Amino acid sequence: MATFAPVRSAFNPAIPQNFAELGVPQSLVLDLMLRRMLIEGYCSLQGLGRSLRLSIPIVDAVFKHMRAQQLIEVKGMSGNDYNFTLSAGGKQLAGERFEISQYAGACPVSLKEYHAATKVQAAKVHVDRASLRQAFSDLVVGDRMLDQLGPAIISQSSIFVYGPTGNGKTSLAERMLRVYHDAVLIPYAVEVDNQVISLYDPVVHSPLENDEHDLDPRWILCKRPCIVVGGELIPSMLEMRLDEASGIYAAPLQMKANNGILIIDDFGRQLMSPRDLLNRWIVPLDRRVDYLTLRYGVKFQIPFETMVVFSTNLEPSDLADEAFLRRIHNKIYVEAVDAPAFDQIFSRVVQARNIQAEPDSAEYLRKLCLREGRTELRACYPADICNILSAIGRYEGRGPIMTKGEMERAASLYFAKG
Repeated sequence: MATFAPVRSAFNPAIPQNFAELGVPQSLVLDLMLRRMLIEGYCSLQGLGRSLRLSIPIVDAVFKHMRAQQLIEVKGMSGNDYNFTLSAGGKQLAGERFEISQYAGACPVSLKEYHAATKVQAAKVHVDRASLRQAFSDLVVGDRMLDQLGPAIISQSSIFVYGPTGNGKTSLAERMLRVYHDAVLIPYAVEVDNQVISLYDPVVHSPLENDEHDLDPRWILCKRPCIVVGGELIPSMLEMRLDEASGIYAAPLQMKANNGILIIDDFGRQLMSPRDLLNRWIVPLDRRVDYLTLRYGVKFQIPFETMVVFSTNLEPSDLADEAFLRRIHNKIYVEAVDAPAFDQIFSRVVQARNIQAEPDSAEYLRKLCLREGRTELRACYPADICNILSAIGRYEGRGPIMTKGEMERAASLYFAKG
């Protein structure tokens, strides 16, 4: 679990005590219990409640229905709880339901409740230059850049970050998450037309300790998500994906990024064309809703409550037409660094890596970087050169040395001949 003490979520769902409050069909809960019992074998009401994240009154109601249908066999009692297993008929029915879908985790929330929760938890950011400087304190960022980032972040609309490669566009985008000081509740799964869409993803969602015992356990407290996707982005990642083997739908990237940030890194380098991606998102960026489709044709609406950051070293006009660029209100140019900023970055890098450098090392490295027709200093140069110096040191069985000769050696490895 992540260690983080945020402001609690504005959304506080109570624990459902009946099916009206639960919001999903009773038949779906029956299927979940059948599949869970097939997996666990020997069960109790308390155990099923924990596994499916349901209250005992709801589990007990389905238990009584299953008992009346002779789908279970009671084996005994543990205190006030029953111990039971599936009957032969129950195992047969559970097997049939398992062939359709293997999902046996937390009971999903309704699409209607997911819409409401996402809207209530929409980010409301209050930042100024001082708070932004603190958020980006591990980067060398000038006041002019901060003053562009501030209004863009407050607006919570899409941002186009562009400029020469190697000057920290992705680093800036990833650190935007630091302006959020609250947590959000994310459902484990969402139900649509009796289908289960798995939403919570431990790869992209960071769970937090939650000592609230009166919250609906079908939701998990997390940091606001930040999902970064680069050249691997393909059209199918933006649509519903059905796993044929398990019968479970996986939520698309933009749904997992709701109430957070979605960074499209190296925009224009994806396998899908920029025009296809932008056309796919014209409506979501404009109206804050997206439309998805189940495999058998049922179409439904989801919230698009995410701040999309496009990061690219290509010209915006080469990637999108005027109609789309108009929908991206914030366009921030990240220019090459000047000499003072380069020296400050250099100083931070050598200090962090505990490398002894001569007083004029930063100036000498600047000259190396501007040789052979190169006209711009890049923010990445100091760290990249120091990485090479460290590798040279390990190769020769010593620590990194920053002399003029060693910097020449590292630069000759780093820069391609013109």
